[in-house]
Amino acid sequence: MILKALYDYYHRCGDLAPNGMEYKEIAFLIVIDLEGNLLRLEDCRIDKKNVKKFLVVKGTRTSAPKPYLFWDNVEYVLNYTTAHKDILSDENNSKLINSIKKSKIKHDLFVEQCEKIAKKHLSNKAFKAVTLFYKNNGIDKIKDSDLWEEIEKKPTVNISFRINGALQIVAEDDLLREETSNNEDSHKAICLVTGNSSNCVATTTATPIIGSQAVAKLVAFQVNSGYDSYGKIKGSNASISVEAEACYTTALNRLLQKDSLNKFTIGGRTFVFWSSSNNAASRQVESCFYNFLTNIKSDDPNRRIHEVRQVLNAIYSGLLTIQNKDKFYILGLAPNSARIAVIYWQETTVKDFAEKILKHFNDFEIKDTRKEQKPYYGIYNIISSVALQGKEGNVSPNLVESVMKSIIEGTPYPYSLFSACIRRIRAETNKEFLTTRAAILKGYLNRLRNNNNKKLEIMLDKTNDNIGYLCGRLFATLVKIQEEANNISTVRERYMNSASTTPAAVYANLLNLSIHHEDKLSAGRKVQFEQLKSEIFDKMAANGFPAHLDINDQARFFVGYYHQRQDFFTKKENKDINE
Repeated sequence: MILKALYDYYHRCGDLAPNGMEYKEIAFLIVIDLEGNLLRLEDCRIDKKNVKKFLVVKGTRTSAPKPYLFWDNVEYVLNYTTAHKDILSDENNSKLINSIKKSKIKHDLFVEQCEKIAKKHLSNKAFKAVTLFYKNNGIDKIKDSDLWEEIEKKPTVNISFRINGALQIVAEDDLLREETSNNEDSHKAICLVTGNSSNCVATTTATPIIGSQAVAKLVAFQVNSGYDSYGKIKGSNASISVEAEACYTTALNRLLQKDSLNKFTIGGRTFVFWSSSNNAASRQVESCFYNFLTNIKSDDPNRRIHEVRQVLNAIYSGLLTIQNKDKFYILGLAPNSARIAVIYWQETTVKDFAEKILKHFNDFEIKDTRKEQKPYYGIYNIISSVALQGKEGNVSPNLVESVMKSIIEGTPYPYSLFSACIRRIRAETNKEFLTTRAAILKGYLNRLRNNNNKKLEIMLDKTNDNIGYLCGRLFATLVKIQEEANNISTVRERYMNSASTTPAAVYANLLNLSIHHEDKLSAGRKVQFEQLKSEIFDKMAANGFPAHLDINDQARFFVGYYHQRQDFFTKKENKDINE
C-alpha cells in the first residue's frame, strides 16, 4: 500500500527523474581535456547548505564496496578519507590503517569500472578521458588545487568529471543507462506494486533519512540473517519490478530531500506527506500541513496558521472543490540499522484529513492575551513545550508518533503528553504559565472518553463548578493579589505544586496571607478581590477544600489558574482602552 502510493505519486508529479536516473548533489567537478589532463577543480556548491544537482544513473549500494558510474564520494573517486590526514599524527593506529586500506579497495573498484565501461564504448572519448586522468597521475595534481583544502574539510561530498567545453558532466551520458546494475541480478516475477509479471530487482535504491546510514532502504533483506523466506534471498522475498522500484524510490527521495516542503522532522522521526491528486486544493492542503507542522519563524507566524485554518475550512465546507476519491497520505519513518523503519502510516481522504485537523484546532483553542502571540497548535510547539529546556530532542520518540496519530485520526491525546505537560508545569513554577501547556491540558481533558465533567471552554468559565478548576481560579486570584500588593509572586513559586495536589493542606495559610496583602491595596480594589473570592467560594461544596486532587482535577486546576490569569489581563486591557 505504501509503495503503491509512492509509485502513484511519481506519476502524479510528472517532473521527477526518469526511470533509471536520479538527481544527486555533486559538490566538485574535475574538469579535464580529452587527453585526461587536469585543467581545474570546479566548485558546484551554491552556498553553505545547498549544492548543485545533476541527473545521474541511479545506483544501489549495500554495505559491500560498490562504485557509482563516473561519480561518487571523494573516497571512491580520489582515494581520500579523513584517515589519510589523521595517520600523519598517529602512524601506528590500526583503525586508521584499516580505513585507508578500505579506501584503496573502493578507489580501485571505481577506476576498474571506469576502464571497463570505456573499453565497452570505445567511441566515447569522455569515458576514455577519465581513465587517462588516472593514468596521468591526476589525483596528485588535484592536491595542488586551491580547492583541495575544501575537500579535505569534508571528504564525504560527491565528485564527478566534466570534459572541458562540455555542457553535461560525464556521469550524465545516456550510454550509462545501459550499465544499471539492477538488471544484472533481476528475476522474473509478479510485481507486488503493479501486479504485472516483470523483471524484478534484487536490491533497491537507498532512501536515507536523518539519522540513518547512507545506504538505508525502505525495502531490504539481509542475507542469511533470518529475513529470507522459503529459500528466497534479497528482492525475491518481496518482488518489485525494475520500473516500480525506480518510481517509488525516486518519489520517496524527492519527498525526503532537504528543501522539501512535504517533509517534517522532529525527535529523530521523519514524516513525509502527499496527496494523491495534483489539483489546486490538494496542493494547498500539502502546503498548509507543512506550515502546521513546522516551527514557523516569520514576522507574523499567526498569519500562516490563520491561512492554514482558512484552507481547511474551505475544503471541509466545500468552497474548495475536491473529489471524494482524493487521498492524503502520511508516512512516518525512523532510522533502524541498515533499514528504515515505518513507524506510522495513514491513508485518508483529503476532506476527512481537513476535518481532523480542524478538530485539533478547536480542541486546542484557548484564550491568549500575549502581546506577541505565537502559534501553539503545531506538533513542534506541542512537543517542545513539554520537553526539558524546550528541546524536542529531549522527549521520547514514541511521544511524537502518538501525538501525530491523535491529531490526524481525531483520537484522544496520549497520556504520555498529558503527564509530560504536568511534569514541566511543576518543574517550572518560577516561570509564567505557557499557553501551549494550557492548550494541551484542555485538549486532553476534553477528548477523554467517559468524561462526566463539564468540558473546558476557550476562556474563563464562571459556570464550571469542578473543584480542581475552582481551586485553580482561587490560586490565580491569590497570586494576583500578592503581585499588585508587593510586585512579587512568591506564592506561585512556593505553593503552586501543593495547592494543585493537596489543597486542604495549604489554602488556609494562603487565605490568611492574602488578607495581609489586601491591606496594601486601595479600598476599591480590595472589594473587587473579595467579591471574586466569594464568587468562587459559592460554587464549592460545603465540605470545603478536598484533601487530594486526582491527576485530571490537577490538570483542571492548572487550566482554571490559566483562565483566571488571562481574565485579569483581559480586564486590564479593556481598562486601558477605556481610559
